[in-house]
Amino acid sequence: MYAQVNGVKLFFDVEGSSLVADGPTMKERPTVILVHGGPGGDHSVYKPDFGQLSDIAQIVYYDHRGNGRSDMSSSEHWTLDQWADDLKGLCDYLGIHKPIVVGASFGGFVAQAYAARHPGHAGKIALISTSAKVDFEQVYKAFGALGGPEVEAIARRYWDNPTDESRAEYRDRCVPFYSVKAQPNSDWLTRMIIRNDTALWVNGPSHEQGRMDFRESLRTIECPVLVMCGDKDPIMPMAFSEVIASHVPEEQLSLHCISDCAHAIPADQPEQFFEILRRFICK
Repeated sequence: MYAQVNGVKLFFDVEGSSLVADGPTMKERPTVILVHGGPGGDHSVYKPDFGQLSDIAQIVYYDHRGNGRSDMSSSEHWTLDQWADDLKGLCDYLGIHKPIVVGASFGGFVAQAYAARHPGHAGKIALISTSAKVDFEQVYKAFGALGGPEVEAIARRYWDNPTDESRAEYRDRCVPFYSVKAQPNSDWLTRMIIRNDTALWVNGPSHEQGRMDFRESLRTIECPVLVMCGDKDPIMPMAFSEVIASHVPEEQLSLHCISDCAHAIPADQPEQFFEILRRFICK
C-alpha cells in the first residue's frame, strides 16, 4: 500500500486491528509505527518477528523516502528533518493519533528528529540501538575490540569515506559483528531492498549522520521514552544509549542495557527484548 506524503509515495503495511471486539464494546488498541534502520534499508528487518506484537497493538511498517519500496525522491531531501516530517505526514495520512514510535539504529535518528520537530505528537517513543550524537572513534574502537585491527581499519575506511567499494567490504567483514551469534542469520540482508546511494549520501562524520546532535532536544520530550541497547554493539555502543538516557527527563525514561547481545537485540535476545517492548507498549 502507498500513502501520498509530502510530495512522494511512501510504502506502508499494516498488521493487526486498531479496534477489536470486547464484549458489547469495541476496544481501541495503540498503534505502533516501526521506523526502520539503514539508511538504504527497508521495513523488512522488522518482519516477521515484530508481527507478534499485533495481539496488543496495530503495527504499521513503512519505508522512508529513498529507501525500500518508497519513492526515491532526490538527495537534497534525504535529510533527518525531511524523514521526520514524512513520519508525521504518514500519521496524518492514516489518521493515527499519539503513535508509539519505535526507531532502531538509523530509525532512532529519525525518531529523535521527529520528536524535536513535532513535540507532543508521539504517545511514546522507543529508541533502540541508536545514538543522539555519533562518536565515530568509539565505533572504530568497538569494532577493533571485537574483530581486531583489520576489522577496525575496514570500519574506519567505510565510515570516514563511504563508497560502493568500502561499503561492500564493510558489509562482508563488519556487519557480521552486528550479532553475537556464531552464525548470524543473514536472511534479513538478502531479502532487503538496499539503496546504496541513500546510505552513501547520509553516512559518515562529514555527512548528515555526523552533523546530527539531538542531545539537548531530548530534554524537552514529555512522553514516555524507552531506551534499549546491547552491551556488545559495535556500531551503536552502549555508551551512546547511556548518553541518550542522561538527556531524557528522568520521569519519562526507561533504560535497559541487555547483556550478551550486539546491534541486533531482537535476534540475540528475543525473549527479553519483546518482553520489555510489550511492557512499554501496554503500560
